[in-house]
Amino acid sequence: MLRLVDRARSGDQAAFEALVRATYADTYTLAYRLTGDEEDARDVVQETYLRAFRGLKRFRGDAQFSTWLYRITANCASTHLGRRARHRHDELVDDAPLADERREIDPEDRAENVALRDRLRLAIDELPPRLRAVVVLRDIYDLPHGAIAQELGISETAAKVRLHRARRRLREELYPSRDPDADDGADAEDVRSRAV
Repeated sequence: MLRLVDRARSGDQAAFEALVRATYADTYTLAYRLTGDEEDARDVVQETYLRAFRGLKRFRGDAQFSTWLYRITANCASTHLGRRARHRHDELVDDAPLADERREIDPEDRAENVALRDRLRLAIDELPPRLRAVVVLRDIYDLPHGAIAQELGISETAAKVRLHRARRRLREELYPSRDPDADDGADAEDVRSRAV
């Protein structure tokens, strides 16, 4: 991918198009997880690639191209969600359960998993954008705190604090009877496994 980036930085439009094709699925997935809406995610992705195209010559290569693109995506999603909050509208919710074809599961377990996944998705969608971004990048994309801080342009301490607050809110929403001071580790695993 490094060669494509170098060619694209030199003005090779075909190389940039190849970079878009190579990164589109991951970029869209991140945008969707940050916004919680397909249309918003498409808008964020479009803005992300527009900003990436305009800023490609300033890309120094200190981080991987995908990491740089994650940061742009997170920033675009944050900006988009801020605009959307000012112009709220009623959302149509897709009630179709997600199929998990990777393994055979007891129908009762499947129903419980789908219900928990839906509750988790709603709980993540209800988080403020700054908390949602941190929990998505850490618990779904498994980025370390330092990378999250770099992606969002905040300190590592701020990333840890936001993650703690996000996990606490999710825990309170999903497990209201649990001890609020319980360890976050189990919940992080739950977020990763359910949100995929």
